[in-house]
Amino acid sequence: RFATMASDALGEIANLSNQSVRSDIADNAAHDIGEALLAALGYRTSSGAGQHAAVGLFLEAVCKGTDAVEAAKIFDRLRNTRNQLRYAATPIGRAQADLATTTAASLLAYAHKVMDRSDS
Repeated sequence: RFATMASDALGEIANLSNQSVRSDIADNAAHDIGEALLAALGYRTSSGAGQHAAVGLFLEAVCKGTDAVEAAKIFDRLRNTRNQLRYAATPIGRAQADLATTTAASLLAYAHKVMDRSDS
């Protein structure tokens, strides 16, 4: 279900013009992808403080040695941008929103590969 939510969200980003909203949706989609991968392995994060950071660490570990490792590293850096948006109302430009979107799309493609293998 997390992967479906992420895919649906990414499908809607092209319809949006506000860069902060695009970035926020892409970040949430990337987080959902992390949760999908955790669930596929039988895990989940606990709620509360540190959840986003935990997903970032997990993504870097699970993507290590794959073509998705760079996207996992970027996801963790985007967490800082998300926090600036959320807690300091820092504006987000098109390049940052595009980076968040392509990062989430790369993670989704990787998650599909992993989950397709686990279904076999």
